[in-house]
Amino acid sequence: MTMKFRANEVLNGKYTTRNTVKTIFLVPFTLLLIMLPLSFMRNSHESTPEISSVRVRRLNNTEIKQCNIFSGRWIHNPAEPYYNNETCHWIIDQQNCIKFGRPDREYLHWRWKPDECDLPLFNATQFLNLMRGKKMAFVGDSVGRNQMQSLLCLLSHVSQPEDVSHKYSSDVMYFKRYFYHDYNFTLGNLWSPYFVRSSDADPKGHTYNSIMKLYLDEADEAWTSQVANFDIVIISSGQWFFRPLLLYEGGQLVGCNKCGMENVEDLTYYYGYRKAFRTAFKALNSLERYKGVTFLRTFSPAHFEDGDWNKGGKCVRTRPFTRDEMRLDGYIQEMYVTQVEEFLEAQREATKRDLKFLMMNTTEIMLLRPDGHPNHYGHSQDKNVTLNDCVHWCLPGPVDTWNEFLLYMLDMQSDAYYTSKPERIF
Repeated sequence: MTMKFRANEVLNGKYTTRNTVKTIFLVPFTLLLIMLPLSFMRNSHESTPEISSVRVRRLNNTEIKQCNIFSGRWIHNPAEPYYNNETCHWIIDQQNCIKFGRPDREYLHWRWKPDECDLPLFNATQFLNLMRGKKMAFVGDSVGRNQMQSLLCLLSHVSQPEDVSHKYSSDVMYFKRYFYHDYNFTLGNLWSPYFVRSSDADPKGHTYNSIMKLYLDEADEAWTSQVANFDIVIISSGQWFFRPLLLYEGGQLVGCNKCGMENVEDLTYYYGYRKAFRTAFKALNSLERYKGVTFLRTFSPAHFEDGDWNKGGKCVRTRPFTRDEMRLDGYIQEMYVTQVEEFLEAQREATKRDLKFLMMNTTEIMLLRPDGHPNHYGHSQDKNVTLNDCVHWCLPGPVDTWNEFLLYMLDMQSDAYYTSKPERIF
């Protein structure tokens, strides 16, 4: 049975951001091939197109240029955001920073500018037309759901969906379905923060730090039983793997993360993170009925400063970092590399079935946005929880950029298929 976290699903990481300029950890040559999209490899113009580049049409479709939309900088933008807490009713209180009194507005006035091209503004009509007759699902944790709620707001000035969640699940809080009648488009999320089967291991019940059992080689049926019905799947997860975990493979306990048990090897969170993504990708590649396009949205960093998430950590910055002030290293780099290695292997397998695996490479981009979190300007569903939220993202806010990426990539993939195959996939 999939574990349900009924509180604020916020703060499972224990990491803080330092004020000093970060230095870059050296990685083996094999990993350098993976890290090409990142800032410390920007001098290279060769990268895996499926990961870091999107095909850009030029000169009436006669010239194709590779543009790495994930390499760039945040630039100041005086324009108002696409929506606000009054024009979009889909914002949940947990990310409604304006409603609950965040006094500054500077975080709303930054746009992502790729080095080699321009990222178009989000066009709701274009998105809905591309998705006409399709189904899209966000699979993973509440940061993925955060992106889905951003998308609901971005589309809201063109079309309002019907919430049809009750037709598909009794757990309508964690398994949402929205139907856009005018476009025959379904948008939903399938809740599975670990992707694999999980259960509470603490006899005292579930808390922020209670220990969980993860069965790393058993995909969670809560999402695998439904995902074949979707045409586009955006998969993401991260912060949940920092909590205490007992790790099982083949039905046997193989180790743990932060369990503090004698005679049980501490394998750290990287081990479980790698195996869970491996199992999730394997499930997508092996489901006979699944013919969809899979996006991996990479790890979204937290920005706790002056303490861990449960020890007074907070995120009070009001401006982005520059690329010189903050570089990818430490645990964030390790989480990213772990994902990419598993993605590349799954992508190779996917080509054998003519499946499309794409990467939305947002890790470094969001590392530069410590100003975009709710901190204490969100309102927990559990009123007894007062922890600062430096994991999720304010709405509106920098998370809206993820959906600009999504539209851009979907549009380019549609054009690429149209020009190379008899039939379009979008």
